[in-house]
Amino acid sequence: MNNLWILTEERPKVEVLEVIIKYFAQDKNIGFISSGSLKIIPIIENNKFSFCYEVLGINTPKINKIYIKTVSGQSSFVDYLIYFQEKLPQITDIPLYAIEETKTADSESRNSSIFQRCSKFVYIDYFYPNLQKIMLYNLQISQKKEPTKTNIFGSRLLATYGVKIIGKTQNQEQIKPFQSIDEVIEYKNSMRLPPKNNVPILLKKYNDRIEISGRLFKNDSLSHDPNIGALSIISAILRKLNWDKKIIITKHGLAQKHISDKNKFIQIANQLDIKLDNLVIPKIKSKTQYWHYEQNGEKLATIFIHLVVENFTSSYSIFENHAGCEKGYFYNSDGTVIALRKYRDTEKYKSGDKTAIIFIPDLILLDIENLEIINIEGKKYENKKNGILELKNYNDIEQIYIKPQYPKYKIIRTVVLYGSNLENNQNLEIEIGFLLNKNGKMILGIKAPKLFNQAIKNLLDYWKK
Repeated sequence: MNNLWILTEERPKVEVLEVIIKYFAQDKNIGFISSGSLKIIPIIENNKFSFCYEVLGINTPKINKIYIKTVSGQSSFVDYLIYFQEKLPQITDIPLYAIEETKTADSESRNSSIFQRCSKFVYIDYFYPNLQKIMLYNLQISQKKEPTKTNIFGSRLLATYGVKIIGKTQNQEQIKPFQSIDEVIEYKNSMRLPPKNNVPILLKKYNDRIEISGRLFKNDSLSHDPNIGALSIISAILRKLNWDKKIIITKHGLAQKHISDKNKFIQIANQLDIKLDNLVIPKIKSKTQYWHYEQNGEKLATIFIHLVVENFTSSYSIFENHAGCEKGYFYNSDGTVIALRKYRDTEKYKSGDKTAIIFIPDLILLDIENLEIINIEGKKYENKKNGILELKNYNDIEQIYIKPQYPKYKIIRTVVLYGSNLENNQNLEIEIGFLLNKNGKMILGIKAPKLFNQAIKNLLDYWKK
């Protein structure tokens, strides 16, 4: 019998898994019974973590097990790849769905909510050209009643490209694909222009080329993610609508030194034959592998401790920023959420004062039973000294956000590590709360937080049954 395999770079979230499983069941006409809230259980073998999770709470004769594995992309990777097969997916297997998750609403950022992730759908087409692509909105704040023109344009581009949007209400205009190149150009060029100091995305059609203006320069590099996404999907749609002549990006702000064959936009430019005005785009050898199983990243440990705490204690996270994952919101004591500021004083930072940065942990856990808040810095074992030093940077986040919301809680700081072949905690500094070694052995620190001890004990007791 087949298993449902969920491969992800992200920390798997129950509310997202519920949507994915429900969508899969409807798509494949599979009935199932849910026994309440899902549980994400680390699979323990011989008292060691197997680096695989099982999802419990779904009963159906059509699915044997539901498994989650942590992976990383070779470049631009969607948040979830879904497989329905008996054995562990290999890179040569074809997934059922590519799913990109976002929590960003139109009310927060018009560009980020729709465009920032579009390049991922374009890039994955090189590896899996006929794959069903899904944009999943996991909104945590209310969406606008009336979508912006930017959102409508982006939604129509995704519809034209065959991307299905779930988790968000859309009107009839948003789901209407573009029928022609001229329709795309007319709609985009009719939209309200940005402030004068910004470069608008505009399209000009000539007999031998289409020029698209759009800034790609940011922080002295090719790194303007919303515009990378917008220019990627617009170019992909032009090709899909049979434009076989030149596509040239103008007013991009880049110099030749910014062009790297490792950049995702340069890879997409090769794929779609996009030119950058007055620059040379190198011909690059196409990658043959879209993803690999994660074996080295610190998030193997921070995601593990996060999931063990939330599934084996009554405690939970109030903020997460796992390496390579989407940054979460901060949860206030009343349950409302806010986005953390990057700087104490933006103007001071812009003038060169780097002390204005608000340093944030990789994970903040709320220990309800012991009235403790645990600020966690995640690191690979070889970088543990840096992790210990970074614990000193949390004064701002504690004073500005944590203490005002949770005044009765004691705040402690600790480091969570992944790596090494250590078998015990004898050589671990007291600042190290938890180590997950390369073999999956779970090692609690000499002065590990009480919550860690309780969570690991409950996990091991579960597997003794």
